[in-house]
Amino acid sequence: MGNTSKKKVLLERRKRRVRKHVTGKPDRPRLRVHRTLKHIYAQIIDDVTGNTLVAASSVALKISGGDIGAAKAVGKALGEKAKEKSIERVCFDRGGCLYHGRVKALAEAAREAGLQF
Repeated sequence: MGNTSKKKVLLERRKRRVRKHVTGKPDRPRLRVHRTLKHIYAQIIDDVTGNTLVAASSVALKISGGDIGAAKAVGKALGEKAKEKSIERVCFDRGGCLYHGRVKALAEAAREAGLQF
């Protein structure tokens, strides 16, 4: 295994498993969530062209702490930016993380802001 920890190897394995089934298309791009201990990041990606259409993060919003409140703010900001670019439907890519806690809060806030997935 080398220098890579077992946790990282298992996370990469889960990411690949999710990505086998979730693909972003021009009519329905992929909403990708990445979380760290301190921050949470989300972006809407068109996998055909490889372009990031919309992005939001707790860093960009200058929110300290990686808690559920920050995740809700990021989800709301992402939903509003997506509406400005007339994106309504997305596929949700949780990135190997459980649909629980901060990931779930971000998804629910994005739904409340108008995204459908």
